[in-house]
Amino acid sequence: MINSRFRGSIDKQYCVITMKLDKRNAEILGLVIQFHRKAAGLSRNELAAIAGIGKTAIFDMEKGKATIQLSTLLKMLDALNITVRLNSPLMARFQGSKDAKS
Repeated sequence: MINSRFRGSIDKQYCVITMKLDKRNAEILGLVIQFHRKAAGLSRNELAAIAGIGKTAIFDMEKGKATIQLSTLLKMLDALNITVRLNSPLMARFQGSKDAKS
């Protein structure tokens, strides 16, 4: 169940969750990670071993800790096959810029 503090949108057809990454939504991200871990039949220890991170990082993220390192979060998401998409009003301009090609 989505927490009443959640500020974002969910596209249920494609299982896409759109939210600003802030402290309030860290809890929702943690619930998404926990759901995927359990659906994969993995314990926290098993996910930590697959992702190459500590089990405490899994616990912290699932409990909504907002100060996890980006590299740790990306390893966790990759291990669970969760894709991160960046979206902004300037994204089309960025993709056409020389910066996007470097």
